[in-house]
Amino acid sequence: MAGGGFDDKSRGARAHLYEYKITSYFVCSCIVAAIGGSLFGYDLGISGGVTSMDDFLKIFFPEVYRRKQEHLKETDYCKYDNQILTLFTSSLYFAALISAFGASHITRKKGRKASILCGAVSFFVGAVLNAAAKNITMLIIGRCLLGFGIGFSNQAVPLYLSEMAPAKIRGAVNQLFQLSTCLGVLIANFVNYGTAKIHPWGWRLSLGIATIPAMFMFIGGLFLPETPNSLVEQGKLEQARQVLEKVRGTTRVDAEFADLVDASNAARAIKHPFRNLLSRKNRPQLVIGALAIPAFQQLSGMNSILFYSPVIFQSLGFGSGAALYSSAITGGALVVAALISMTFVDKFGRRAFFLEAGVEMICVMVAVAITLALKFGQGVILPKGIGIFLVIIICIFVLAYGRSWGPLGWLVPSEIFPLETRSAGQSMVVCVNMIFTSLIAQCFLVSLCHLKYGVFLLFAGFIIIMTCFIYFLLPETKQVPIEEIYLLWEKHWFWKRYCSSEENGIELKNGDKV
Repeated sequence: MAGGGFDDKSRGARAHLYEYKITSYFVCSCIVAAIGGSLFGYDLGISGGVTSMDDFLKIFFPEVYRRKQEHLKETDYCKYDNQILTLFTSSLYFAALISAFGASHITRKKGRKASILCGAVSFFVGAVLNAAAKNITMLIIGRCLLGFGIGFSNQAVPLYLSEMAPAKIRGAVNQLFQLSTCLGVLIANFVNYGTAKIHPWGWRLSLGIATIPAMFMFIGGLFLPETPNSLVEQGKLEQARQVLEKVRGTTRVDAEFADLVDASNAARAIKHPFRNLLSRKNRPQLVIGALAIPAFQQLSGMNSILFYSPVIFQSLGFGSGAALYSSAITGGALVVAALISMTFVDKFGRRAFFLEAGVEMICVMVAVAITLALKFGQGVILPKGIGIFLVIIICIFVLAYGRSWGPLGWLVPSEIFPLETRSAGQSMVVCVNMIFTSLIAQCFLVSLCHLKYGVFLLFAGFIIIMTCFIYFLLPETKQVPIEEIYLLWEKHWFWKRYCSSEENGIELKNGDKV
C-alpha cells in the first residue's frame, strides 16, 4: 500500500519497473501548469516597486510620501514604516492562507485542474480592481482577490507538477513552478522600472499587467489534462490509465498504475484527511512538509528582500530609478539560480543544495549587518562603493536562496505526502507559508526601523536553525517514486520510531487500526 500504508512491503520493489519517455504532451502540460508560479512571482516583484512610486504614495499614503521627502530629519531605516502601507502587501497573503483550505477540498474532489482555473479567475479580477483602485478599500479588496488566486494556484500547481513528473526528473519538473515564479519577479521589476517614468498612472499599469499571466493560466488551463493520480483518486481508472500512458509515452505503465491504485485505495480509507495528517505515522510529513519547511522558507528573509528591495535600496541611498534597476538585477539572479537548481537537483539531491546554500546565506546576512552597522546612519547617503558591495552580496544571497529554499521549499513538501493526505498537506504548506509571508511582510519595515541592521542578524540566526534542521531530519528524496517516499521514513534514524510497521497499523474510516 502506498503512502501512509505499510502492509505491502513488496511494493517498494516496483520502482525499477517504471518506464517513461519525454513527450511533447507532457512538456506542454507542465509548462502551462507552471504559469501559476508567475502569478505569485509577479506580485512579489511588483508590490515593492509600486509602494516606492511617488504617484502611488501621493494618492493612497500621503503621510509616507511626506516622510520620504523629509528623510534627512529622521533615521533612514524608518522612511517607509507605515502599517497601512505594509497591509497593502500582506493582505494578499492573509487571503491566500484562508483560500488554501477551500482549495484543498476542490483539489481533492474536483482535481488539480479545477483549482488552477479558480486561481486564474480570482487573480484576474483582483488585478483589474487594483489597477482601477480609487481608495484604500478598493485596493485592499483587490489584493485579497489576488490572494485567493495565489492560494489556489500555489496549492494545486506544485502537486500537479510532482504528480505528472517521472520520479527521476521530478525535481527539475517541479521547479518549473519556481522558475515561473522567478521570471514573474524579474518581469515585474522591469515593468516597474518602465512604469515609474509614466506619470501619474504608471503604477496602475504595473498592477494591471497582472491580468496577462492570469489570462494565460486560465486559457491554458482549459486544455490541461488532469493528473493520473487525481483521476484515480476520483475513481476514473480508465481515463487515468489513458492519461498516464500519454504523459509517459508508453503503454508499459502497469507497475506505476498499480502503485497509483494502491495509493488511491489507501486514500479512500481516510474519511478526514486533515485529521489523518495529525496521526503518528504522518508525523514526519506534518513536521517537515506542512510546518517547518514552509515556515523556514519565509524566515530566511528572502521574501522581505523581494517585497521591499526597491524600498530597501532607496533607504540605503539609491535614487528611485537606481533602486528599481538594482531590484531587476536581483530578479535576474533569482532566474539564474532557478535554472541551476533545475539542472542539478536530481543529480546532487535536495540536501546538498539546502546545506551548502544555507552556509552562504548565513555569511551574507552577517556581512550585510556588519556593513550597515559601520556605514549606515541617520541622514547619511552610502558611498557608491558600499552600495555596489551591498547589491553584489544581496545577489549572492539571492543565488543561494534561489537554488535551495526557494524551489525546494515547494518541491520537498509536494513530494513527501502520501496520496490520502496530499491535498490536505499541500493546503497546510500554503497556509503556513502564507502566514509567515504575511507576518514578514507586515513586520519587516517596522523591524528594519527599530532593529536596524540587527534584523539581518535575526535572519542569520533563523538560517542557522533551518540548516541544522535539514541536516538532522530530512532524508534525501531524489529519484524516489512519489508513492514510495514513505519507505524513507522507516529507515531514518529519528522518524522510524513513528513510522515503523510495528508501531503503526492501517487507519480505517472509524479510526481503528489493523
